[in-house]
Amino acid sequence: MKNVTVTMEDSVAEWARLEAARRNTSVSRLVGEMLAEKMRYDDLYERAMREVLEFKSLGCSDGRYPGREQTDDRGDPR
Repeated sequence: MKNVTVTMEDSVAEWARLEAARRNTSVSRLVGEMLAEKMRYDDLYERAMREVLEFKSLGCSDGRYPGREQTDDRGDPR
């Protein structure tokens, strides 16, 4: 584990002390857990974004959106 120095506004430091006490932990551990959670969230978001960008639009092989005639289930065009 690494030790780091963090600079924050007084009001943020006070909130962190109160939140750490409420959770029965230290400010250091609270900040470490919050950063680890943020890292996991960002990793999941990046992975999901990559999957979405690789997804071909509604199964069209050329990646274009289907036209009205392809998606309209009424049978006859207007």
